[in-house]
Amino acid sequence: EGRPTENATLAARLTDRPLRPLFPKGYRAEVQVITTVFSADQENDPDILSVIGASAALSISPIPWDGPVGAVRMGFVDGELVVNPTFSQLESSGLDMVIAGTDDAIMMVEGQADQATEEELLAAIDRGHEVIREIISLQRELLQQVSTDKWPFVPKKGNEQLEADLGAFLGDRLHEAVRNADKVVRLEETDELEAQAIAHFSTAEVGQQPKYRSAEIHDAYEALLKREVRSGILEDGVRPDGRSETEIRPISSEVGYLPRAHGSAIFTRGQTQVVTVLTLGSTSEEQRLDSISPDTSKRYIHHYNFPPYSVGEVRRLRGTSRRDIGHGNLAERALLPVIPEDELEKYTMRLVSEVVSSNGSTSMASVCGSTLALMDAGVAIESPVAGIAMGLITDPTTGRYKVLSDIQGMEDALGDMDFKVAGTKNGVTAIQMDIKVKGITPEIMRDALHQAYEGRQHILGKMLETIGEPRDAKSPFAPQVITLKIESGKIGAVIGPGGKMIRSIQEETKSKIDVADDGTISIASTVPGGAQAAEAKIRGLTEEIQVDKGTIYNGKVVSIMPYGAFVEIMPGRDGLVHISELSEDPAIRVDRVEQVVNLNDEIKVMVTEVAPNGKVSLSRRAAITGVMPEPKAERPRGGDRGPRRPEGERIGGFGGGGDRGPRRPRD
Repeated sequence: EGRPTENATLAARLTDRPLRPLFPKGYRAEVQVITTVFSADQENDPDILSVIGASAALSISPIPWDGPVGAVRMGFVDGELVVNPTFSQLESSGLDMVIAGTDDAIMMVEGQADQATEEELLAAIDRGHEVIREIISLQRELLQQVSTDKWPFVPKKGNEQLEADLGAFLGDRLHEAVRNADKVVRLEETDELEAQAIAHFSTAEVGQQPKYRSAEIHDAYEALLKREVRSGILEDGVRPDGRSETEIRPISSEVGYLPRAHGSAIFTRGQTQVVTVLTLGSTSEEQRLDSISPDTSKRYIHHYNFPPYSVGEVRRLRGTSRRDIGHGNLAERALLPVIPEDELEKYTMRLVSEVVSSNGSTSMASVCGSTLALMDAGVAIESPVAGIAMGLITDPTTGRYKVLSDIQGMEDALGDMDFKVAGTKNGVTAIQMDIKVKGITPEIMRDALHQAYEGRQHILGKMLETIGEPRDAKSPFAPQVITLKIESGKIGAVIGPGGKMIRSIQEETKSKIDVADDGTISIASTVPGGAQAAEAKIRGLTEEIQVDKGTIYNGKVVSIMPYGAFVEIMPGRDGLVHISELSEDPAIRVDRVEQVVNLNDEIKVMVTEVAPNGKVSLSRRAAITGVMPEPKAERPRGGDRGPRRPEGERIGGFGGGGDRGPRRPRD
């Protein structure tokens, strides 16, 4: 087996996210869960069973884990919610959302929607949670039959004395450093404070042991830092960069930044910046999929890259990470509902989002950058899409919580939730929720969705200030695509023997031609006029075009024979110029065709005759002089034999000739 496919990686992430928060805090033993698909019916996605199977396996194992969890996929078909829709039902579904949770809380949500409202999503989540409880009940029945004692685990307690000493040493300096709006400066100051604390508390006089070890000081400092950030938000309503709960960071954007690309955009939100580039290709450049789902290819592709320099790090580049694959897929699903079908019938679209600077919410910045790049390229999307990441800070003792709009890196790392919502002004197109606590309540989910709606509208407004609607035309560097339909029985004429005809058209017109089994032909060319020239040749091969006697054409010599030259007068249609019709003067005899024309010469010819079988006779002389040649007299069949003898008169013959005289009477 090679590396996991993209679908396998996405299914693994889907399985991991609802399980991880239920391990005890501080549990560091390695746990590996492997789910293998042994059989697939091609009607149901096995990713749901992966979550349920992993939950059941952990539940009956001795590993300390606070499960079980259930999972369900929700669809929306013909105005009704559908539980675990099949692949065929999903084709017409306005919703494809996976929900996982425990008996009393939601652990994970991920999906795609056709501009669903927040209330529609909440209704789907509520219905899904009912099914999840049924699945958990079945797992509990299994647990009763397989009783397993869990391994004991006692979480490591923090050193309260060290934290008190550390707090006294730092004073207000940590409070001030945490509230610096500049991420780089904030990290420098907090790192410097930690270094000072370690130097102060881990230093001892000669012959004595230090009061605290460096690792202990680090853990205590991280606990103080987390407490400072969270209490500032919950108690004071102040975030690390000074924003309110609903405030969005400053936004700027630019389109057409890369002059040679088919579409490009830079989207900046705070200290997060993403460059997205769109490339348009022919339909034959679609991505082939190797998976157990019915989908074998896709023409809208989004890739996300998170290089180490975006966070000021040095790291080996080992290919696309699981996180990169997940973020790219989320941004892809966010835009797919607004891509018109007719655009995907003509083009394969690949977007690449490069994160050049990161301070949180890069996946949602990729969504915004993708929208701008598509509009810059002239792709007629149905509605612009923006994305926002919501955060959460909770107090488990009091039940208080604060939902944060447009979270930055520190709020993501030290908070309880990363809830990504993308959509248009009308509704949600993609959603993904990851949490670090043991579930969130429906009330928190509702508040987060409605707060995300307000933030999304603000971001859309800023984006539309840069470009209000898709450009009227595609980039001059993008391939021009023409689609036409021919009778399936005429595909052979376009392909030609061994592909000779289609190759010659592609080479001559500098175009790329794709022919489907149903007769749909897609022509793409980056050369001006190339696609039109290829279309004309294909139509000439497949359509009945009237050729009238007396019409003059500028043709091309495509073949030379001893008796004349074949001249192409239109794509796929040629005629014969007899050797006697090549010279301008009928008195001049032409012995060899090459005396007048050569292969590939362009000459003017007139149609002198169109035979019932479609064969065309041409004349170079008539085209030059304007005089139609006289029709040749039809020669009598068998030649001129003279007058016939009167009927009954007999002359000559085999076995003697002439008059034999009277015959002898028979006896």
